[in-house]
Amino acid sequence: MAFDDSASPWPGRLSAAARSVWAKHDRDTGDWLPLWRHMADSAAVAGRLWDEWLPRQVRRLIAAALPGGEDDARRLAVWLAATHDIGKATPAFACQVEELAAAMRRTGLDMPLHKQMPDRKDAPHNLAGQILLQQWLIERHGWHKRKTLPWTIVAGGHHGVPPTHDELRKLAQSRELLCTSSYEDMWRGVQTELLDTAAAACGVTERLGEWQHVDLPQPVQVLLTALVIVADWIASNADLFPYFPDGVATDPERIDTAWKQLDLPHPWQAVEPEEDPATLFATRFDLPKGARIRPVQEEAVRLARALPAPGMMIIEAPMGEGKTEAALAVTEIFAARSGAGGCFIALPTMATGNAMFPRMLHWLKRLPNKAGTHSVFLAHSKAALNEEYTTLARQDNGRITDVDRDGTEGEWQPRSDERVAPAQLVAHHWLRGRKKGMLSSFVTGTIDQLLFTGLKSRHLALRHLAMAGKVVVVDEAHAYDTYMNSYLDRVLSWLGAYGVPVVVLSATLPARRRRELLEAYAGAASIDSGFAEVEKADGYPLLTAVAPGTAPRIVAPAASGRGTTVWLERIDDDLDTLADRLEEELAEGGCALVVRNTVDRVHEAAAHLRQRFGNDQVSVAHARFVDADRVENDTRLLETFGSPDKVAQAGGSRPTKHIVVASQVVEQSLDVDFDLLVSDLAPIDLLLQRMGRLHRHQRGKEQCERPPRLRAARCLITGVDWTTRVPQPVKGSRTIYRDYPLLRSLAVLEPYLAETAGQGQAIRLPDAIHPLVQAAYGSETVGPAEWQETLEKARIADDAHQADQRGRARDFLLGPVKKPGQPLTGWVNAGLGDADDTRRGAAQVRDSQETLEVLVVQRRADGTLTTLPWLGKNRGGLKLPTDAAPPVRLARIVASSALRLPYQFSSTAKVLDQVIAELEANCIPAWQTKEAYWLAGELILFLDENCRSHLAGYELRYTRANGLEVHRDN
Repeated sequence: MAFDDSASPWPGRLSAAARSVWAKHDRDTGDWLPLWRHMADSAAVAGRLWDEWLPRQVRRLIAAALPGGEDDARRLAVWLAATHDIGKATPAFACQVEELAAAMRRTGLDMPLHKQMPDRKDAPHNLAGQILLQQWLIERHGWHKRKTLPWTIVAGGHHGVPPTHDELRKLAQSRELLCTSSYEDMWRGVQTELLDTAAAACGVTERLGEWQHVDLPQPVQVLLTALVIVADWIASNADLFPYFPDGVATDPERIDTAWKQLDLPHPWQAVEPEEDPATLFATRFDLPKGARIRPVQEEAVRLARALPAPGMMIIEAPMGEGKTEAALAVTEIFAARSGAGGCFIALPTMATGNAMFPRMLHWLKRLPNKAGTHSVFLAHSKAALNEEYTTLARQDNGRITDVDRDGTEGEWQPRSDERVAPAQLVAHHWLRGRKKGMLSSFVTGTIDQLLFTGLKSRHLALRHLAMAGKVVVVDEAHAYDTYMNSYLDRVLSWLGAYGVPVVVLSATLPARRRRELLEAYAGAASIDSGFAEVEKADGYPLLTAVAPGTAPRIVAPAASGRGTTVWLERIDDDLDTLADRLEEELAEGGCALVVRNTVDRVHEAAAHLRQRFGNDQVSVAHARFVDADRVENDTRLLETFGSPDKVAQAGGSRPTKHIVVASQVVEQSLDVDFDLLVSDLAPIDLLLQRMGRLHRHQRGKEQCERPPRLRAARCLITGVDWTTRVPQPVKGSRTIYRDYPLLRSLAVLEPYLAETAGQGQAIRLPDAIHPLVQAAYGSETVGPAEWQETLEKARIADDAHQADQRGRARDFLLGPVKKPGQPLTGWVNAGLGDADDTRRGAAQVRDSQETLEVLVVQRRADGTLTTLPWLGKNRGGLKLPTDAAPPVRLARIVASSALRLPYQFSSTAKVLDQVIAELEANCIPAWQTKEAYWLAGELILFLDENCRSHLAGYELRYTRANGLEVHRDN
């Protein structure tokens, strides 16, 4: 059923009183919009969204809940959009603008003055609307009150938070707020008139009798609520739907004009590839010359095609085996079969998200394109500083003011000197911001964005709509702790209820965790359905998949034949010992990676090694650099230590001798290759990830292009006191990872650890990955007998820690999917408000302290402020105004110098308050205006000419070589 505005009963069949009810008012111009007009606009927008924007995967789910299928579903969506603001036809709302209230009084809709209704806050129009809709369904169509709740909750929740039972009960008892008692018949008559008209215009009058017998599932309630929110935001946008001074708008082309101006991209319409796997990979990805498709990639495609319906697939394979490419190929197949309109790729960090974004774009450009333009989004808080993303944003020149006020986004200014992005990929102007960005078709971002789907928060329905229309890819699934996994499992249960296809990737996934992921997704269907076999499977590589309502399928592809033999050795945790050993090993040249578990240990080791090897041969990489420097560090690592092809392509060159001292930032999703690895002890899965950076690429036959001493791959384990009866990891490692995972890791490696070079037993990778991970994370006894008492104490402490994490995660964790017919009433009650990738939001889905982020600038002796002096591309040392907002280009450079302060500055609430107070004392008023949208509300850290500062009893020193160093003030 198409919504034909020109043939609808709006407004011809409405009384003068119904036409006088207002919905929108511009205080500056006095222009206003009648409620009937906004109802018609919202309905028309919902129809366009359904027909041209909503993915088939979402439409199918809603249609499956209704007796009339997709025709019913479209009618319902349009009708709910039309009626969502009916609560504005009440005295509590209408009294807010006296001029418009007076006009309503003249038609017979009497009401008190605004100041005479102090309790009107108890009747927000969304809540009032739900009650009026319930009343209308009961009185006009014979519905039972309980049956109305799942349908009317859409109106009640269209401002982002579904009401609670107590809120509904309280307002239902305050009738004066809904209709003035002395004029009750008039008010109720107008309310009924508007609702009757909406039902007729949307073609639902004849369907309501049958619908009252439908138990509307919760996932459908969520998606309809989100669709209405989107329709409302668009229809409320005065740039698209102008107000009129006389409250009349009869232009039949109103919706056509607005829709063309909005120009929302259509959803992806995936075409199921028919090529054999090898041809598919050759056409979608840049395979190295002469390379063949890997067995795990081929079998992933075959398994995706063999499933009766898209579901969840877990791909376990070694580092460097092309899991990402396999996931994208599976995504293409799943999307074609499910009707998904895009995909979301979730990664552990912003750095890995940035690295994935261009890979996703490259894949998109090679897809068959049936829908024209695709919307893309980079989902993390620093996306606006990513050059590839901002290039796409500048390509789209739309300028439409947002009505949802979901944060200051700033204006994207196109520049003639920017490279133009392909027309089929665009960061659409309306689909930006922390609430709407995820609605883009193709999104890469941090895992937080996915975990927010399980966080009780305002406008959560929008995030569910965003995920429900996609294929979701979860990379590095082993990287998340119990706290984060509590959110991930709950999210997977909702994704399973929505029928969202999911692909999970890991090189080092414990078998128990594999089963937990599949069971979370399958929900009740997982009971007695063969999931125990999933945990027993011991192949590697391994593919595990489940389709809705079926038993899991397990496939063990052949190994690719690639492998590295790694010799392990323990060395003392002594800086002189480290320097001596590196001097010996690098005597003939070579590139070594030294991984430390804390930034302080990175700094200590780098300082000592520079004394021995010189500054030019030692560099550092960790998270305590400003954003711009971190991006440059990652780029430099890839261009210097990446694959031979990538290094040559970037015009870089591998040094003859070099040492990189790094924290965990090199652990995942960085394709870097070193001749020698020295690593602090870490949990086994993470340690194996680090080993994946050792001899990652073939350099000549039998590695003959590496220095002779380093042609055998060796990993030296440090960060442990080896002299105690049970070896004891250093304090920093124990603080981060806890004793039990570290000792279990050490226990399974103990047979391989040699006292000196040339002794011990080699580990063959990837063959050893699966048995080592399963042994370390299993329940079987490992390690020498004299370790067992210490291990047992550590296990008890670790169990308590995990139980505590699960308990704290429940504070804001979304509830499970309830049975059909249960309304969303109180769905996000006791939530945290808005969720986003700010410090506060991330701290809710990660078990971490809320940390402070500052923007770093330099203050010279004469008081002049400048950008950091070493920033490249004509960005360093630029003078910053203090009496006005900096120009956009300068402000963006400052924003790219964001730095997250370490734990010392947020260790307690008292310390945090002191730090904020000291930073706010240096506030620059001119930078807090709306013109300075890049800087407003940010804390600024001023460095002196020597790049030093003092804060809360600490001395801070920042250098381009080392990043931030922190020491107690003397």
